[in-house]
Amino acid sequence: MNYRDLSPETLMMGYGYNPELSEGAIKCPIFQTSTFVFKTAEEGKAFFEVAYGLRTKRPDEKTGLIYSRLNNPDMEILEERLKLWDGAEACAAFASGMSAIATVLLEFLKPGDLLLHSAPLYGGTHHLIHHFLAGYGINIMSFTADQTADEIEEMLIDSGQHTRLRMILMETPANPTNDIIDIERMAELAKRFSTPENKVYLAVDNTYMGPLWQHPLKHGADLVIYSATKYIGGHSDVIAGAVVGSEELIHRVKVLRTFLGNMISPHSGWLLMRSLETLKVRMEQQALNAEEVAAFLHHHPKVTRVHYPLYLHETDPEQYHIFKKQCSSSGAMVSFDIAGGEKEAFMFLNNLKLIKLAVSLGSTESLAEHPATMTHVDIPEEDRLQMKVTPSLVRISVGIENYKDIIWDIEQALQKVKVPELHGAL
Repeated sequence: MNYRDLSPETLMMGYGYNPELSEGAIKCPIFQTSTFVFKTAEEGKAFFEVAYGLRTKRPDEKTGLIYSRLNNPDMEILEERLKLWDGAEACAAFASGMSAIATVLLEFLKPGDLLLHSAPLYGGTHHLIHHFLAGYGINIMSFTADQTADEIEEMLIDSGQHTRLRMILMETPANPTNDIIDIERMAELAKRFSTPENKVYLAVDNTYMGPLWQHPLKHGADLVIYSATKYIGGHSDVIAGAVVGSEELIHRVKVLRTFLGNMISPHSGWLLMRSLETLKVRMEQQALNAEEVAAFLHHHPKVTRVHYPLYLHETDPEQYHIFKKQCSSSGAMVSFDIAGGEKEAFMFLNNLKLIKLAVSLGSTESLAEHPATMTHVDIPEEDRLQMKVTPSLVRISVGIENYKDIIWDIEQALQKVKVPELHGAL
């Protein structure tokens, strides 16, 4: 059987796993062990040389198991399957999405370098960059989806820091506004500022779309980062992260992961393997549900704006063109502004009955939160407003429930919202 002929959703059932090595178990067991036995001292020496980056793996050489901080069957099989969705050469799995992001930034940046990032970013990523990396002498600059590649290039040159640029980190669609950024144009920008001595890397946080609805590597990205807690895990019962890319770059990431010790645990790896089997059917249903939810909100008199890629043709035709070029779906994240402000947004959230008031996203159950006071509270208010993270903004992660039930819950909660300027007209 040629695995190249099979689709990723088919390969999730058994790719990378040999039942004969586990007493014929049809599913990979949880290898709950800290260390592994070598057959010979020479074998142990060879394994360590490759694991510590002292040499590259020889052709046809099989690296073995050493210690679960370095490798573990559950982690390795998970990584083999995760890389398939993006068509990547390699994958590194982590204990959380934040540990994946932190390891990438720490591996490819040093004091004095410039990190260019899109805004808004997930609140945890923003805090890591502006409160931790900045404190270690890494220069930070941001851009928004409203800026063209030419404007960003001009901004970099005018700053006088363009020769220090070492990485571009972006989220597209952005959390929580669903702003779309052109991956290909940013990849071209990274090449524009690369030199033979210093390559500028493009890393894309694809959590909102992936790994099903967008494949950044195909549009020129070097690394793709996931909070695997979200769609990949999909059941609100595991924290995990992942990075995919070339063998060369992922090897660097894995070497640093070895010494930071932030690898995924055997049990979490096993849970994600279970979730990968239903990833496509879950995400497809969530996308169908989200389209119905967005359509309902789009026509509701108490909603002033819906942030959902499908409607970008009305508000931003250029972003809509980019969306159609690099995404296969609008996804399952719907944000919207309620007429009013924080009081009205809270009134809506407090009256939900089916949808859970909780952060996170991509799970089987629908979740709602208030970005300005929850996930993005650490961002200064002036910056939040510039990013369209307003007091009236609500973010919903649409689950796999019947969409009619989700809409019923949204509708009854909106009925409870008292909007002064609309009162008496509804």
